[in-house]
Amino acid sequence: MLAAAPLVQAADAAVDAITQAVARPDVLRGQFTQEKQVSGFKNPLRSQGQFVVARQHGVIWTTLKPFPSEVVVTADRILSRQRDGSTRVELDARQQPAMRSVNAIMFALMSGDVQALSSQFNVQASREGRGWRLKLTPKSAMLAKAFESLTLQGDRYVRQVEIVEANKDRTQIQFSALSEAPASLSADEARRFD
Repeated sequence: MLAAAPLVQAADAAVDAITQAVARPDVLRGQFTQEKQVSGFKNPLRSQGQFVVARQHGVIWTTLKPFPSEVVVTADRILSRQRDGSTRVELDARQQPAMRSVNAIMFALMSGDVQALSSQFNVQASREGRGWRLKLTPKSAMLAKAFESLTLQGDRYVRQVEIVEANKDRTQIQFSALSEAPASLSADEARRFD
């Protein structure tokens, strides 16, 4: 048991170093490219778009290709907007309390909040040159029903996320053109969280 202590301390030190390295701006904007490999399909499903992560509000995930749509994740709900402007509440944490933890995980993934993620996942952390890598495996049986693992890579920001679902479907998301300016939400962005 004593031999494990240095390994735990080294892992904790790596998590602490990554936590210190990741920027925590009030607002972060960028672009994404996503590929999802679904079991039984030869070619991955691809999408592209842009996102806004606002620490006090949530995440706006706007898909531009192949089909325009938008998903807004807040602490209380996930809602989707279609191209015609119609809005539909997909999940409401007031009716489904477990959704609050799912929403928190989504926000923590996008913002690189290592401490929030480590409350829900076992964390394997490593430094890679100027960057870092986190492999997350679910602590709870409920999360294990959805995810086998989540892997984040980055530097000052999260640059790539890989999600391996329990059914072995795999999603890779690349983030680019990341910017902390302007440092506050525009009126349009704020309205989209309502």
